[in-house]
Amino acid sequence: MKGFIAVVALALLAGCSQLGFLQSSEPAVGGWTSWTCDSEAKVLWRYADAAHKEVDVRLGGAEKVYHLKLEPGAEGSLYSDDMLAFHVKGQEGLAYWVATNDLIGRGCKAD
Repeated sequence: MKGFIAVVALALLAGCSQLGFLQSSEPAVGGWTSWTCDSEAKVLWRYADAAHKEVDVRLGGAEKVYHLKLEPGAEGSLYSDDMLAFHVKGQEGLAYWVATNDLIGRGCKAD
């Protein structure tokens, strides 16, 4: 009986992995998560540490990487430096330039 239960559990696990239930909803490209915003801006990002207190962000296909730190007190997670801010709330985000408060894109979601 124990063998039968083990086989059924493995079959269920294999079925879930085939259907994508055990995979992240955020597609990663070379370790980067790719999101597209309502403005058609592409934001590539990844957590830079295990505690999710820092992120690396690339805009579009640019090579420049912005290393942003978690800011306290925001609803969701707001990461910023003196140039760029990236706000993640649930499964979508917002990116803008800090100095000018110019919006790069809102409603950013996984591709």
